[in-house]
Amino acid sequence: MSVRDLIPWGRGNGNSAPSLFPDGDRDPFVSLHREVNRLFDDAFRSFGARLPAFSPSFAATWPSVEISDTDKEVRVTAEIPGLDESDIEVLLDNGALKLKGEKRSETEDKDRQFSERFYGRFERLIPLGYEVEEDKVNAAFKNGVLTVTLPKTERAQAKAKRIAINGKS
Repeated sequence: MSVRDLIPWGRGNGNSAPSLFPDGDRDPFVSLHREVNRLFDDAFRSFGARLPAFSPSFAATWPSVEISDTDKEVRVTAEIPGLDESDIEVLLDNGALKLKGEKRSETEDKDRQFSERFYGRFERLIPLGYEVEEDKVNAAFKNGVLTVTLPKTERAQAKAKRIAINGKS
C-alpha cells in the first residue's frame, strides 16, 4: 500500500485536492471575477443587448429603432448614421416593416488596424400589429435618421378601445 492510497482525493478521481471555492478555483479573486462576469452576461442577455465587439449577431439589432404608437398612426424612427438614402430600402410586407441596406467601408482593410464600426448588410423586421394604409405610408431620411410614418386604417383605429381604470378594488 502506498501513502497516496491513504489520501481520499488521490484515489482514482483525479489528483486535485478538494476546493472551498466554486468551479475548483483556489483563489477567491478568480472565483469573484468569474461570478461577476456571469452576472454581467446574464444581465445583458436578459435585455437582449449585444455588444458588437463580443457578438457576431450584433447586426440583428442594428439599426436601433424607436417606435411610437398613437390612435391614428405608428411611427418608426431608426438611427442609420453613415448611410445615404440610396443605401436603404424600406418595405412593407405582411403587416411588418422591413428596413434593409448595406453600410460599406470607406477604407481598404489593409489600412485598418482596429475598428469597432459596423460594416455590411443589415435587415431589421418590425412587426406592426395593425392594419395600415399602405398607399399613405411616408418615409423621410435626414441627418442619418430614417422616420417612417404608417397611418392606421379606420378599422384598426376602431378596434382600439380605451378602458377606464377604477380606483376601487
